[in-house]
Amino acid sequence: MSDVAEALRLAVSTGKVVIGSKRVLREAMFSKLKLIVLSSDCPEDNQNDVRHHAKLSGIPIHVFQGPSTDLGIVCGRLFRVATLGIKDPGRSKILKIIEKCQAKESE
Repeated sequence: MSDVAEALRLAVSTGKVVIGSKRVLREAMFSKLKLIVLSSDCPEDNQNDVRHHAKLSGIPIHVFQGPSTDLGIVCGRLFRVATLGIKDPGRSKILKIIEKCQAKESE
């Protein structure tokens, strides 16, 4: 399992997260999220709305390298998760891992 998946699993179990596009959008509007994670197959209209509000609020976005079924499994859920918002990472180092990933992508 990748570092991102392990960190997401730890964030879900020890931190505070919101699951679902509507809940993530609501939290993003009030800048209550530290990170937004989208599955690779998240519907385009949801992606556009989330990206717009994240940009306005200055919240980083990470696209999980797997479909929503895999993201759901990583989160310990028995259903698909296309959109996940992290309010508090808990003991997870997900924010640092995502910063490193984004730095590598920008090079």
